[in-house]
Amino acid sequence: MATGRRAGQPYTWLVSAGRFKAIDRLRRRARFDSLLFDLATRLSEPLAEPPDLPDDRLRLIFTCCHPDLPPDAQVAMTLREVCGLTTEEIARAFLTGPPTVAQRIVRAKNTIKTRRIGYAVPAPEALTHRLDPVLSTVYLIFTEAYSPTAGEVAVRVDLADEAIRLGHLLAELLPDPEVLGLLALMLLQDSRRDARTTPEGDLVLLPDQDRSRWHHHKIEAAAALLERARAGTEIGTYTLQAEIAAAHAEAQTAESTDWARIVRLYDLLAQADPSPVVRLNRAVALAMRDGPAAGLAELDAVLAGGRLDSHHLAFAARADLLRRLGRTAEARAAYERALSLARQAPQRRFLERRLADLDQR
Repeated sequence: MATGRRAGQPYTWLVSAGRFKAIDRLRRRARFDSLLFDLATRLSEPLAEPPDLPDDRLRLIFTCCHPDLPPDAQVAMTLREVCGLTTEEIARAFLTGPPTVAQRIVRAKNTIKTRRIGYAVPAPEALTHRLDPVLSTVYLIFTEAYSPTAGEVAVRVDLADEAIRLGHLLAELLPDPEVLGLLALMLLQDSRRDARTTPEGDLVLLPDQDRSRWHHHKIEAAAALLERARAGTEIGTYTLQAEIAAAHAEAQTAESTDWARIVRLYDLLAQADPSPVVRLNRAVALAMRDGPAAGLAELDAVLAGGRLDSHHLAFAARADLLRRLGRTAEARAAYERALSLARQAPQRRFLERRLADLDQR
């Protein structure tokens, strides 16, 4: 798979890559500044004096998450206008089509204009009412960073750092248990950043990662945040996901992972959020606890719903379970389906290697 680098010209490639990255950063900043200007100038009424928020971008996210906008439109518009994600990237995050996402964004912009929603943040006592879409937005930014929908890299470092920065700001502004849980979750996942790929940029799955390369100071910081989050009266979905990530982080080896604990946590998470992605992850955990046949039965029940038909990771997981069961022909078909859906270069190379391994067998 070509990566864009020309053999024998590493210096030229590095300069070119750096230039394009700088141009992309300038474009993102220009989009952000343009939206700030548009929101501020098209209103005839004077803007309310906002409370002392530490960051303009966080202020704008709260503005886009105004309660007059539908929740899915709030998140979609923020991801598009504030964070610079493409409509296709947002559609993959929502497990829907780009036209649907585009319509949501257009309707949200029209609502901002017609209802004259100003560039302002809610009063401190009203912040919690906008918290859910804000947390969803920050987490989707991190999700796109941690597993980009397309491109040549396995991790988008700029987006990951931005999401974690926003998480820290939110925790300072409103140390709600779910805010702390989300920040812990992002730190735990980000702690594995350096171990997730080879020097050539190929994927390294969690069981095969060199755990000495994990950032243990981030794991310790996340543990302290989780301790504070547990003190709340309720345990939310981000905190549960952080508990699952912590179970992986606490294992000294892949073999010592407490899969029984992880399945129990997924049971709780599925009760709070019975989404197909949560059920997919639970099926994988179930396969590790009870064997591939049990995981495959659960996964097939999730796929029967049809919402993961364009989700390449679902078919990659199914292929792996079939491979472990020795059902090679079915595994090959599932890997080919996953490969047809994958858009990220490292993921495609990984799937191609798995197909080649099946052919050798």
